[in-house]
Amino acid sequence: MGGHFSAIPVALYGVVLWMSALAYYIMVLTLLAHHDQDSLLVSAIGNKQKEMLSLAIYTAAIPLAFVAAWLAAVLYVVVAIMWLVPDRRIESKLAK
Repeated sequence: MGGHFSAIPVALYGVVLWMSALAYYIMVLTLLAHHDQDSLLVSAIGNKQKEMLSLAIYTAAIPLAFVAAWLAAVLYVVVAIMWLVPDRRIESKLAK
């Protein structure tokens, strides 16, 4: 088990991650559309920066898999870590 990654499986994994991120983004947009602009949920989610950044990283990592598959895998891990860090947007709004 060396550090060698094959480009096609890494790229396909990225496509699956990208589609999951897009589905989550659509779900967030749908939830926000059903709430008033001054609701707690809308103010907590805010600018959807984390969601957009995830999609952007996945979009960059998929073609990168054909150049440096290991680097694409690192970007997938970066997004995972980004989501493991607790999201303070909702917590801070609920505390108030």
